[in-house]
Amino acid sequence: MKKIAIVTDSNSGITQKEAKELDIYVLPMPFFVDGEMFLEGVTLTKEEFFKRLDEGADISTSMPSPGDVMDLWNRALEDSDQVLHIPMSSAFSGSCEAAAMLAKDFQGKVVVVDNKRITVTLEQAIHDAIALRKAGKTIEEMKETLEASGRNFSIFMTVADLKYLKKGGRISAAAATIGGMLNLKPVLSVQGDALNAIAKKRGMTAARRAMLNFVKEDIAQKFANSGDKLVLSIAHTVSGSELDGWLKEIKEHFPQFKDIVCRYVPLSIACHCGPGLLGIGLMQKVEV
Repeated sequence: MKKIAIVTDSNSGITQKEAKELDIYVLPMPFFVDGEMFLEGVTLTKEEFFKRLDEGADISTSMPSPGDVMDLWNRALEDSDQVLHIPMSSAFSGSCEAAAMLAKDFQGKVVVVDNKRITVTLEQAIHDAIALRKAGKTIEEMKETLEASGRNFSIFMTVADLKYLKKGGRISAAAATIGGMLNLKPVLSVQGDALNAIAKKRGMTAARRAMLNFVKEDIAQKFANSGDKLVLSIAHTVSGSELDGWLKEIKEHFPQFKDIVCRYVPLSIACHCGPGLLGIGLMQKVEV
């Protein structure tokens, strides 16, 4: 049986330390802060990132360089026969398409998966891949299973300050100004490869309530047959009492979920949303 190395990127939220514990590899996503390049979780911590973001630094995301990608694959292949590469969704980054092009030079030793996932849903896909590997699936079977289940998720989120969405070009300056004056908070939804604003609420309390209702609807309809395969995770850029309150609220509404993953969103999303983001992810584990 061929030994398969699993590679993802830091958009999964999995840290370098956790990657070693899981026996996988995580490619750090690069960022430019006032023209200087940093690597997520390696040369740039989330604390420093938010400090620079709050100071008004010019922050932009970038794709990993071809050299860095291939170097990591070659390192993985020193101890494995094949590499299963699971990057963030092709809908939100060109890194997946670039990886697929690079993989052609590896004569079938590298297989790229595009399962349309980001942040906590991508993290679950990595755990699914680990379970498939443990079950002895071939790399082709792993790719097929992960891509077939890729869109089997929902993400709902809201943000505290519209200026970051405006800065990233997600909304217009006029919309940000009016929204700020009226204390409007958008409820955003990621379904498959689409990001949409599905509601606007006055204040964070109303936005949180709307998200909880959307989650209830999806559990009852979209995921009605998921049973114990359904996973709920929290994605956020908050801390302290705000995070504690959000976690308590979710546990009260969804007591059926005993193990709720709680993650800071990766910096590639945080730079567009800023501090104060609250989100919920729903996803179905694959059948092994």
